[in-house]
Amino acid sequence: MKKAHLILLAAVMLAAMPMTACSDRSDASSASEKSVATEAETANPIAEGYRQISQEEAQKMMDTEKEYIILDVRTPDEYAEGHIPGAICISHDSIPTDDIPELPDKDQLIMVYCRSGRRSKLAAEQLVAQGYTNVVEFGGINTWSGAITTD
Repeated sequence: MKKAHLILLAAVMLAAMPMTACSDRSDASSASEKSVATEAETANPIAEGYRQISQEEAQKMMDTEKEYIILDVRTPDEYAEGHIPGAICISHDSIPTDDIPELPDKDQLIMVYCRSGRRSKLAAEQLVAQGYTNVVEFGGINTWSGAITTD
């Protein structure tokens, strides 16, 4: 009788193994799907509260929009070496946590760039945290193919 119980127990365990393996695989696949979803959410251009656009899109917006501000968040020295025409300079590390006098309309389109794109992302996040609602970030001037001026 004992031997029959052992055989039955072994058979039950063997039968349960594929279910457990499937369960583990589905958990792994579920984790993988969650990872993919998280990556997709991270890639979402408005995940941080601002839109990240290409420089081509930025140029089109500059050509078609009427009321916008181009914000260069590099240092004043970098700005003086060359900037996008019409841009104003507010260094990313000097963006206060309070209202910014140069940016009075929190709903106005603000197009943010820097040298390579790192500081412009930080500045865009800071602006959104301060209540600005129409912020786009388009990377760095080092890959800008449009006009650059020193005026």
